[in-house]
Amino acid sequence: MSKASLSLLSRFRAIAPPFSRNYVSGISLSLSSTTSSSPLHSTHVPGLNLIKTHPFQTNPSRNIRTPPHSLSWQMYVIAKPHIVQAFGSAKTAEQMLAAFQDMEASLDDADLGLALFKVGFQLQQEGKDPEKALSFADKALKALDRDGQLSVLFVMTLHLLGCINITLKRFDDSLGYLTRAYNLLCRLEEEGITSVEHIRPGIHAVQTELGNLKRAMGRIDEALENYKKALEISEMTLEMDGKELGVEYRDLASGYLSVSNFKEALPFALKALDIHKKELGHDSVEVAHDRRIVGAIYSGAGEHKMALEQFELSRKVFKHCSLTSELLSTEMDAVYLQILLGKFDEAINTLKDSKGCLDFACQILDKKEAVSLRFVAQACIDVANIYEVMDEFETAVSFLNRALGLIENEPEQQHAEGTVSARIGWMLLSRGEVPRAIPYLETVAERFKESLSSKHFVVGHNYNNLGVAYLESDRPQSAAQMFAAAKNTLDVSRGPYHADSIVSCRNLSIEYGTMGSYALAVEFQQQVIDALKFHGQSALDVLAEAHRILEELKRKALVVDLEHHDRNQTILQILKAGEEYGFFQVINHGVLKDLMDEIMNVAEEFLAMPWLEKERECSSKDPKGSCKLYTSSYAYPMEDFHYWRDALTHPCLPSEEYI
Repeated sequence: MSKASLSLLSRFRAIAPPFSRNYVSGISLSLSSTTSSSPLHSTHVPGLNLIKTHPFQTNPSRNIRTPPHSLSWQMYVIAKPHIVQAFGSAKTAEQMLAAFQDMEASLDDADLGLALFKVGFQLQQEGKDPEKALSFADKALKALDRDGQLSVLFVMTLHLLGCINITLKRFDDSLGYLTRAYNLLCRLEEEGITSVEHIRPGIHAVQTELGNLKRAMGRIDEALENYKKALEISEMTLEMDGKELGVEYRDLASGYLSVSNFKEALPFALKALDIHKKELGHDSVEVAHDRRIVGAIYSGAGEHKMALEQFELSRKVFKHCSLTSELLSTEMDAVYLQILLGKFDEAINTLKDSKGCLDFACQILDKKEAVSLRFVAQACIDVANIYEVMDEFETAVSFLNRALGLIENEPEQQHAEGTVSARIGWMLLSRGEVPRAIPYLETVAERFKESLSSKHFVVGHNYNNLGVAYLESDRPQSAAQMFAAAKNTLDVSRGPYHADSIVSCRNLSIEYGTMGSYALAVEFQQQVIDALKFHGQSALDVLAEAHRILEELKRKALVVDLEHHDRNQTILQILKAGEEYGFFQVINHGVLKDLMDEIMNVAEEFLAMPWLEKERECSSKDPKGSCKLYTSSYAYPMEDFHYWRDALTHPCLPSEEYI
C-alpha cells in the first residue's frame, strides 16, 4: 500500500509530527462508517460507520433481519396443528404463558418441549426478561432430551439457548450451545433424518449466530469465516439476483473491510453493487450504500480517484433522499480524498456543505434519550471529523470522548472502542500531548488484541505509535518493547520487506542506539538495508542514508560505556567489537584523568627510547625481572598459533620493590 493510501486510512493531518528523535510514527486507526447492515466495525477505512452490528440492531439476539429462506426454519416449530390451536390467538409472551399453563399438564415430552420452546422464543423476541426466556428454553431442551428423538426442534432449542446467552453476555455457554447445534445439524444432514429444506436454513441461522457471538468475543477473523459459510448457504437457497443476497454480499464485504482485508472485500462488494443496480436501479439507496463500501475498499488499496468517484455518486443519492446522517459521513470521506488528491477548492466546497449538517448532528446529541446510543455515538464521531478538519482539535477530541463513553461498556463494541481510542490517541500524539495520548494508545493495544489477530498489521501500527509515545516520555525500555512488538507483528502480516516493517525496524535500531546498545542497533539497521535493497531504484537515496547511519552506528559500537546499566548489553558490545574490529574504546570506567595522562606520558617516553635501550631494559630472561617486552606470549616458539600483539609487562607489587 502506498504512503498516500496509509495517510488517508489514518486520516492524517498535514502536520509534521512533533517527535524529537526522527522516529517514524505508525499508521494510526481512524473512524469510518458502515451501512445499515454492516456485520462488523470498521477500523480505519473511510466509508463505514463504526457502531452498527450485523445482523442485529439493539442486542445480538433480537430484531433479527431474517432472510426469506430462514422462514422455513421458524415455521417448522408451528407445524403441529394441535399445539397451534392450543395457543389460539395468543401473540404476546404474557398471553402465551397463560395458554401454556392451561395445556402443560396434558402434554407429552415432545409436545411439552415444543410448547416450552415457543414461550421461550417469544420471551426472547420481546427481550423483556432474558432470564425467564433462558429458563423456558432450558426446560424445553430437557423435555426434548427425555423424548430421545434427535430432531430439528432439538437443534433449534440449542440455537435459542445460544442466542439468549449472547444477550446475557455468557459467551462461553453460548459457544457451547451453538457449536453443538451446528454439529447435530451436520449429523441430521449426513444421516438423512430431515429434509435439506429444513437443514440448510438451520445451518445458516447457526453460522450467522456463531459469527455474531465470535464478533462479540472479539474473534473477528473467526466471525468472518462463519458469516462466509452462512453466505454460501444463501447462495444455494436465494435467488442469485435478489436484493437479500446482495445485502449479504455487502455485509461480508464490510466485515472484511473492517479488518482491512481489501482483497477479500472487493469481490463481495462488487457483487452486491451489481445485484442492487440490476434489481433496484442505479439511484437506489442500497446502491449508494454499496458504493460507499466499494469506495472505502478502493481508497484502502490506494485507488483514490476510483474511490472518490464512488463516494461522489453515493453522496448525490443520500442528498436527494435527505439521508442527512449518511450524507454527512460520505461528505467527510470525500473531503479526505479531495485533500489527498490536491483538490483543495473542491474539499472546501464539500466542507461548506458538511457544515450545514453539523446542526443536525448536534440536535441528535441533544435528544439522545430518544434514539439508539449507537446512533448518538456515530453522530459524535461525524461531528468530531468535521471539527478535526477545521483544526479545532480539542472540540474534536471532546466529541470522540463522548462517543467512547457511549460504547466502551458494550462487549460487542470492543473493536469500535479500540478504533475511537486509536483516533484520539493519534490526534493527541500528533499535537505533542504525549501524556494524554498514552492511556488511549494503551487501551487500543488491549482492545485490538481482543478483536483482531495478534499479528494483524493494524495491531503493529498501534504498537509503533505507542513506542513513539513511550520514547517521548523518556521510557526507553518500554519504547524498545513496543517497537520490537511492532516489528514482529508487521514482519508476519506485511512481510519483512514491506515499507511498514522497514519503518518499525528503523525505529528499533534508533531506539537501541539511543540506549547505547549499539550491537543491536547495528543488527537492526543492517536488516533495514537488506530490506531496502528489494525496493530497487526508487529506494536508492533512502538506501544511501541507511548505509551512512550504519557506518555511524558501527563507529559508536567501538566505544564501550561502562556506565551502561545493562551488563549483558555491555558484554555483547565488547564481544561484537572484538569479533568484528579487534579493538574498542572504554569510557566512563572510573580511572582518574591525571593517572591516565601519567600512564600515557610514561608510555610515550618508553616508546621514544632507542630500540637497543628498550631491548636491554626489557629482554631479561629472569622471571623476576622488572620489565619484559615480547610478542604474542612468553612461549612464542612453542605456540602453534600466535596472537598478533606486542606486550610490555611491568610488575607493580610490592610497590617498594618495583616502583
